[in-house]
Parts: sequence; C-alpha cells; structure tokens
Amino acid sequence: MAVNLNPPQAGQLPPVAGVELLVAEAGIKTPGRKDVLVVKLDKGNTVAGVFTRNRFCAAPVRLCQEHLAAGVQLRALVVNTGNANAGTGFDGRERALSVCRAVAERDQLQTEQVLPFSTGVILEPLPADKIISALPTLRQANWAEAAEAIMTTDTLAKAASRKLDIGGKPVTITGIAKGSGMIHPNMATMLGFVATDAAVTRPMLNQLVREVADQSFNSITVDGDTSTNDSFILISTGQSGALLIDSAEQPAYQLLKQALLDVAIELAQAIVRDGEGATKFITVEVNGGRSVAECKDVAYAIARSPLVKTAFFASDPNLGRLLAAIGYAGVADLDVDRLSLYLDDVLVACEGGRNSLYKEEQGQAVMNQSEITVRVELGRGAASARVWTCDFSYEYVRINADYRS
Repeated sequence: MAVNLNPPQAGQLPPVAGVELLVAEAGIKTPGRKDVLVVKLDKGNTVAGVFTRNRFCAAPVRLCQEHLAAGVQLRALVVNTGNANAGTGFDGRERALSVCRAVAERDQLQTEQVLPFSTGVILEPLPADKIISALPTLRQANWAEAAEAIMTTDTLAKAASRKLDIGGKPVTITGIAKGSGMIHPNMATMLGFVATDAAVTRPMLNQLVREVADQSFNSITVDGDTSTNDSFILISTGQSGALLIDSAEQPAYQLLKQALLDVAIELAQAIVRDGEGATKFITVEVNGGRSVAECKDVAYAIARSPLVKTAFFASDPNLGRLLAAIGYAGVADLDVDRLSLYLDDVLVACEGGRNSLYKEEQGQAVMNQSEITVRVELGRGAASARVWTCDFSYEYVRINADYRS
C-alpha cells in the first residue's frame, strides 16, 4: 500500500501541445495489460536526458545515449515494461534496434529518431517480436493511461503537472514516472518522462535536465540498489508561443526550472511513497555541512541503512541506529559534540549523546506516524541536502522473492 499517494486523474493532467501518446498490450509478461507506450513528437522539439551510471547499463540506455548524441531531430519514444533488456549483450542491442526500426517505419522516420526504453526483468531476451506485433494495435491515450503502461511492481501510476506563465503565455508541464524497487542514484529501476510546451534550446535543456534530476530523482532511495535502466527524459516542444529560453540568466529560465523541479520532486517522492512494501515515507534533511556532497553522504547513510529502515517499519525509536549511520557516513573530521539530531521537532541527541530532556514516548509518537522527518545539524558549515526514503517491511522481501513468478 503506497504511503499517502493517490492515483493520477486524467482531468488533472493536461496534454502538452506537440506530444501524442499511444499505448498497446503486447503480453510481454502479463496478458491483457498495457505494457507498451509510444510517445510521438512533432517537428521542432528538443530532447535531453540523463541515465543510470551502472556500468552494466541496459541496451536501450546505450542506444538512447547514441541517438541523443547523433544530433538528429528526435520524433518518438518507445517504452516497454516486463523486460529490462539488460545483461543481454549484442543480441539485446539488436532487439532494441529492431523495435526502433519498426516504430520508425510505422511513422516514416529514421531509426535514429526513435529513443527506446525498457524496464522489468534483467538478463532475459527482449521479446521484440511481441512489441513489434503490438504496434498496429496502438491506440490514443492520455497521460494517466501512459503512466499505467510503464508500471512494473508499482502499485499506483505516477504523474504530475504544473501550469505557469512565461511572458504572458501559458505554459504546460506534464510528466510521468515509474519506479518502486531497485531505487538508488545515480539515477534512482525508474523511468521518468516530462514534457513542456515551453521553447528551450538544447544546451539549456541539457542543463535543466541535470539540475532537475540532481534535486529530485537523484535524491531518493528505496533499497540502495542502482538500476541498470534508469532514464529521465525532458522534452521541450516549443509550441506554447512563449519566449525562447536560451540563457540561464533569463528570468524565464528560473521560472521554468522551478516548475519542472516541482513536477520532478512530486514524481520522485511518489516513487518512494510507492516503494516496494513501504509503510512509512521519510524525509532526511542534513544541514550545516561544508559541502552538499558531504550532507548527501550523511543523508544517504541514514536513508539506506537496513537497520534504520527496519526500525522505522517497526515504529521502534531505536534511534542509536541513526547516530551510528551518521558516524560511518565518511565525514572523517566530524565533531560529534557539535551535532544535533531531531526526529520531526523532537531533539533526540546533542553534545555527543542523548538529549537529557528527551523522553522515549516523544520518539515513539513520531515513529508511529506514516510521514517522518529526520533532521541532522552538523554544525560545521552552511551547506544542506535532502533525500527521501521509505522503510523496509516484510512485504519488500516477499515482492522481491516472487519478482519473476
């Protein structure tokens, strides 16, 4: 059961001019469910992406990177669920290419104008024939249906949208994501696709996708495992009529960046809220570090600790586990006497040990909540970082033990 997360409603997800969505049922893993998504893009669009840093990255990830680097006008994305096409070598590449080729032939495009994406079981051959056979059955879809078509172990589809005004012109942003397990940067198994009708040059879109990813999809963890297939794609169709954004110094750049970040954070948090077996949604804030990287190291030491996560599942205020995680985070010259640890607004530890005024029932009251904030004040600088995670439950083990069943 996802933590305080509701399924997206189609009426709350406005279309983006220049983007057409189509879905089909290919029967890749489960008969009768949407498992293929094709995103068609009008001419004049700009596309940017960031991908997993896992050295065993999937064949479609490598093809995406190649097609983006080719500099051609991208016109379509094809996404399948049920099979990751990872750990499949040269054969996996050829199968992914055959799907791109079939999509390209369908719409009279070049193969390089199609970006492929896959998610699902690793080390199994992609059933490209099933995907290609399903292409003639593609039907129009809205963003909510598109979000459903890319799910794997997700219990709910994930989508978000924002509206803003740039120079008197209304601009729309709508995006979808999938992810529930194998979630950890860099990237954090997730796929994310966000489209806007704002006009953005390729250099600025490349900058935006990195900046937005770092503060959203690269700030979450469910289980500490970085996927082979993570991809986050940002699409600018330029059809809003708003001023072209070609510099980070433009006020419009900051406006758009904040709106994109709002969408991406909502999607990233939805992934954590729907973490496999999750019962708690946990925000970890670390302040007073000497660098953002240092703060993230401390935050992730807490967020990915199995001992911390199981304590949260049990609603057990065994908060010494938090101190232990901070201590091994890799900050070699950390002065623990200057550190303060809070559970929501409850000061748990300070001056090197337990706060003398802290009472167990205070911690218990916070741990009983479904949403909890852990705040660490390092007392050594002005940098801050924030990550989101969830607990570990019995259900996480069951889901992953039965994943291929």
